[in-house]
Amino acid sequence: MSSTKSSAQNRGAASPSATGLRAATDEFRRLAEQIRLGGGAKGIERQHRHGRLTARERIDLLLDRGAATFECGLFSAWNMYREYGGAPAAGVVTTIGCVDGRMCMVIANDATVKAGAFFPMTCKKIIRAQMIAERARLPLLYLVDSAGVFLPLQEDVFPDTDDFGRIFRNNAVLSAEGIPQVAAIMGNCVAGGGYLPVLCDKLLMTEGSGLYLAGPALVKAAIGQEVTSEELGGAAMHAEISGTIDYREKDDAACIERLRGIVEGIRSAPPAATAPFPVAPPRRKPDEVFDIFTNVPGQQYDMVELLACIVDDGSFHEYRGEFGRSLVCADARIDGFPCGIVANQRRLTPRKMPGGKAGPSSAANMPAVIYDDSADKAARFIMACNQNRVPIVFVHDTTGFMVGRDSEQGGIIRAGAKMVNAMSNCVVPKIALIVGGSYGAGNYAMCGRAFDPLFTLAWPGAKCSVMGAAQAAGTLLQIDLAARERKGERIDEAMRKELLDAVTASYDEQQDVRYGAARGWLDRIIDPERTRAELAMALRIAAQAPIAEPFRTGVIQT
Repeated sequence: MSSTKSSAQNRGAASPSATGLRAATDEFRRLAEQIRLGGGAKGIERQHRHGRLTARERIDLLLDRGAATFECGLFSAWNMYREYGGAPAAGVVTTIGCVDGRMCMVIANDATVKAGAFFPMTCKKIIRAQMIAERARLPLLYLVDSAGVFLPLQEDVFPDTDDFGRIFRNNAVLSAEGIPQVAAIMGNCVAGGGYLPVLCDKLLMTEGSGLYLAGPALVKAAIGQEVTSEELGGAAMHAEISGTIDYREKDDAACIERLRGIVEGIRSAPPAATAPFPVAPPRRKPDEVFDIFTNVPGQQYDMVELLACIVDDGSFHEYRGEFGRSLVCADARIDGFPCGIVANQRRLTPRKMPGGKAGPSSAANMPAVIYDDSADKAARFIMACNQNRVPIVFVHDTTGFMVGRDSEQGGIIRAGAKMVNAMSNCVVPKIALIVGGSYGAGNYAMCGRAFDPLFTLAWPGAKCSVMGAAQAAGTLLQIDLAARERKGERIDEAMRKELLDAVTASYDEQQDVRYGAARGWLDRIIDPERTRAELAMALRIAAQAPIAEPFRTGVIQT
């Protein structure tokens, strides 16, 4: 990387864009702390009153002390289900961490949130965690404490391919694939949810917990039988009579100690990957991202300089740096882990094109736009990464592909299709990071959610939608005005402004990255100054993902 001065000459005087990113980051940190409280102080006190730990306390006790963790889906269900009082983090914690030095996926019901009941997003979040574990061959540890389906929303929880039953299907498939699964029941486990732990390889249960298809009240209503909770599905009954559980434990602490011992005995899971190369600090300080980045319309920044805050110094080798400059492609290392990087360039860049007798002509690439030559370059680079078995990090800040006569005649659709084909057929792990905007087909080409990234990360304040708010609001307003005019309504300038403000506010909400995180469209919102550490952890997890298939693209545009 070539060295340039920081965009903020005076570190004491932050630029307006830096201030905006810092403000978004501060708000993210505040919200994250609030979400981690789950059902709040009363819910935590109730859990303790019953002699049980909270989900996060259980996870802290289970994981190796001091080891890094990688929580997925913290913002799941954010601002959703408000008519039911909300469901912070969708009532379940899914995090990757080490037990006995081995990376594991931990899925823990949060009983402080509606007794750990399953909302629609709870199912989707658990299924996503299972998918990550399957791809990275991570043992799955389930800490079960749930009242079952949240009945008012049963139609959105129960029947579909991304709903409750899919979790149990995945239990069976993961077992067949040889991925270890261990469940510990430390509270309620009722109705169909009872199948999850019983479909695991080993099952632990604490005294005072309950495992049954129907509770005492339902049994009384259904068959007229009066039975206590302990007789029906207590730990002693399942240990001595039904033979359903493998280990009966006194309390949470004893159960987690046993669980750690079981994981120590799993020799099919390898130790957490270590970096194959020596670690070198980045050329620029990680917190300088606040000085470099801007999302202010009309302002630019150099993506190469942003990457200098992330990658190991001396490891950055830009691929075809003088060609297709609207995309930065480079081989690099992050904390000693090698990777390929495909990133949108957010500054004006020169372009030379073949000419006639007068020779090559010159033009300029607009910031954040993907041009045909860049897409061609990226496709070739992606194929090389697959050939070399190197994971790829896609860094998003794009408004999409270039449009217009010259771009269409230059084959932008053909070049874009080539890039999408190569990216879609990757056999190496893909990691997506949205730092600014990720709009339209640009999102697709840069490994959007539909294209199976192992992880999707985003900065606070990032945006993701089919187009920018200004363009979308204008288009939606014209459609609304045309419909009103057909009905004979008269629209004055004041009403026009009122309608535009309403449409813009609605669209702004939907392109907010927290809106997407709430619906499971990304895995983690991250602190910008921790981007290097976050990507290093993602690459460490990706290093465990097996790469068996040969790389094929099928018919590719040329």
